[in-house]
Amino acid sequence: MTVPPEPDRSSELLELYKLAVEMADRISARRGVANTYFLSVQTALVTLIGFGIPRLSESPWWVPTAVALAGSTLSVAWWLQLCSYRDLNAAKFEVINRLEEELAARIYTDEWRTLRSVARSGRWRKHYTELGTTERAVPVVFAVAHLILLTGTLVTGTLSA
Repeated sequence: MTVPPEPDRSSELLELYKLAVEMADRISARRGVANTYFLSVQTALVTLIGFGIPRLSESPWWVPTAVALAGSTLSVAWWLQLCSYRDLNAAKFEVINRLEEELAARIYTDEWRTLRSVARSGRWRKHYTELGTTERAVPVVFAVAHLILLTGTLVTGTLSA
């Protein structure tokens, strides 16, 4: 009986590296799709509120409150999902960076090192701001917008009563 040859460790590592990079890319793509969904829903909600403000201010107090609560809940869900994607990608890139220690080239490790040194040497920016940092600000802006719209609607409704 013949024993199959032991697989080449470097080719196995390379295949695992390719798989890890592909999985990280898929996570980023899913995050983009989720952002598109939440941005579309939030934009539609704010647009509906904008068109309905005269009628909304004449509605019972709980109607604008329910609308603002729905928008704020969507904002919180969006923000939490972005944090989850960030944690997941951080873990994936930690694994990718560890795999690179065994490979001839360290593409992602070198990319981050270069990005950080270029950002520090830039004239206007003193540090690199990750996309996720600015990305997580958008749900916060929508939550604040919902609260401002709620306050304005309730105040307008109170003043006109």
